[in-house]
Amino acid sequence: MSNFLSSTVKRLGLLYRLLLMLVTAAAIVALFPHERHGERYDYKVGAVWRAADLTAPYDFAVMKSEGEVRMEQETERRNAVLYYQRDSAAHAQSLERLERRARTLPPALARQLRHRMDSIFRIGYLETSGLVEGDRRIVVLSGHIGSEHRVSDYVTAADLEPGLLRDSLLLPSLVLDRHRTALELESRLSQLSYTSQLVRAGDLIVSKGEEVSEEQAQVIAALEAEDDRRFSGHYSVWGQMLGQLLLAAIAFTALYMFLRNTRHPLLDDNRKVTFVMLLILLMSACEALMVRLAPEWVLLVPLCIIPILMRVFFGMRAALYIHLTTVIILANLVPDAFEFIFYQLVTGMMSIIAVRSLERRSQFFLLALVIFLSYSLIYTAGILSQDTNLLALDPQKYLIFFLNAILTLLAYPLIYLFEKLSGITSAMTLLELSSTNTPALRELSRRAPGTFQHSMQVANIVEDLVSEIGGDVLLAKVGALYHDIGKVSNPIYFTENQTSGYNPHNDLDYTESARIITSHITDGLQLARKYHLPAEVQDFIRTHHGTTYTGYFYAKELERHPDGDFDRETFRYQGPRPYSRETAVVMIVDTVEAACRSLKQHTKEATDELIDKLIDAKVAAGQLDNCQLSYGDIARIRTILKAKMMSIYHVRVEYPTVK
Repeated sequence: MSNFLSSTVKRLGLLYRLLLMLVTAAAIVALFPHERHGERYDYKVGAVWRAADLTAPYDFAVMKSEGEVRMEQETERRNAVLYYQRDSAAHAQSLERLERRARTLPPALARQLRHRMDSIFRIGYLETSGLVEGDRRIVVLSGHIGSEHRVSDYVTAADLEPGLLRDSLLLPSLVLDRHRTALELESRLSQLSYTSQLVRAGDLIVSKGEEVSEEQAQVIAALEAEDDRRFSGHYSVWGQMLGQLLLAAIAFTALYMFLRNTRHPLLDDNRKVTFVMLLILLMSACEALMVRLAPEWVLLVPLCIIPILMRVFFGMRAALYIHLTTVIILANLVPDAFEFIFYQLVTGMMSIIAVRSLERRSQFFLLALVIFLSYSLIYTAGILSQDTNLLALDPQKYLIFFLNAILTLLAYPLIYLFEKLSGITSAMTLLELSSTNTPALRELSRRAPGTFQHSMQVANIVEDLVSEIGGDVLLAKVGALYHDIGKVSNPIYFTENQTSGYNPHNDLDYTESARIITSHITDGLQLARKYHLPAEVQDFIRTHHGTTYTGYFYAKELERHPDGDFDRETFRYQGPRPYSRETAVVMIVDTVEAACRSLKQHTKEATDELIDKLIDAKVAAGQLDNCQLSYGDIARIRTILKAKMMSIYHVRVEYPTVK
């Protein structure tokens, strides 16, 4: 029954993780805009075409640019024929105006004006109203019959000096027929061709290694436009989203298989998987927002926050593959996929390397500098490889990289935020806990100095062992430092703290002594909660004795009751047994260090025999069955422990007394 329940729980956990990854993939795809466009080519005028030879897949027309079209339209407007109608009443109306004004004018001036007006109307007075520029060609209509003339054949306002004739008396005898002129212009504009050339299927557009010219860029742009037109004919937004979802699901599946095959502990905790998916979704949402608002600023989003947080929480290997998966998924959804992948992969790897040595908060600023320099160097190198000079550098790009680096500093508060929300312990927190100045360790060193020295010794040995066999070195070290803090409650009952020669166990029953000894586990857990130690550190307190017996008092009780007629559970630690490499190593080193300290003769033979006996006893009792230590790991632990114990407790030369 228990096996069935355990199997069911594992299946439910697997189902939850797979479903969570699928939901995350679907949410990421839904966040990004979906564009209806065909194939896109990576090219730039003057840059080298690095892809294979590009040939036309089908016939298509190359459209003229907007500037060319506007220029041709403007030319047609300037050269269009203007149509005029004759106004036979204009002369008489103008004379009538003149006669009314002549009453106030000197007779000689009035006669001169009449003579001038008659000569103007014999030639014809042409309406311009600012519409006619230069010596344009015009057609003068008389009914339905037109005759072709030029503007210079007639008198216009520009030919007259300012005065009575020009300003108030003359009415045009040739009036612009706006409707007919507009129809003529519309007809001419409709006959304009908007294509500059026709490209036939199979024609070579650009060769590999050739510099892209203006004309070739125009042909490539026309090919993209034709692709868009053909693509729109059979485009389906649901089909596109399904394809993108499948690609994202494949990337997440590859990530899951990698973590599963490497037995990464990340997959053993649904909280951690949820944390990773939420972080990926959060950063993807920021990228989607930037794509919608300003696609050219897509590199502003501090995507390096993902590898930084993953490195802090789950280690370098998980950080690299999670970042790689995120970049692959987003590259399918952002513009300029190749550029995006190159920038993010290289900068992500550099940030992972920089995070490896984080020991102080100030190093986050160094990390931001590394990110800024990585982006900037990639961009500068790319410009040099394409344009072969630095004149094409865009200062705005460096501004984007600088702002990206500044935003990456948000990783520091996010570490503590996610720690509180998810209950996962970061390397930064462990680093702070490794200091001997924490309240818990100061209290331990003050009230139980022997236990404190023992814990320090165990931590140093554990650090070397885990570094050798593999595992979380910092977690193991911190766990070793705090594994015995429960002895603070009753320090005198533990031999390492008995300095006066008095042993209070001599006044107690073996059963009572066993209760006091085993209670340092529960006391330690209470103190751990008081000092807000992470759950991962509390695991070392629970498991460092596993489910073993209190050796000395259990053996004494057996001497009193050889038939075993007593409560054995009183002498047993409640466990559980270690279930990770780190907790198992702390259990072994804790036992070995305490036993070797009590040896009367620290010879190599006695030390080696004691270590073999203690480790074999742990293995025989099944205390290491649930952890991830192999037989090879245990063999290496034996070898290293024997060398360590001899270097710590070797026989020293007795110095002669100096009188």
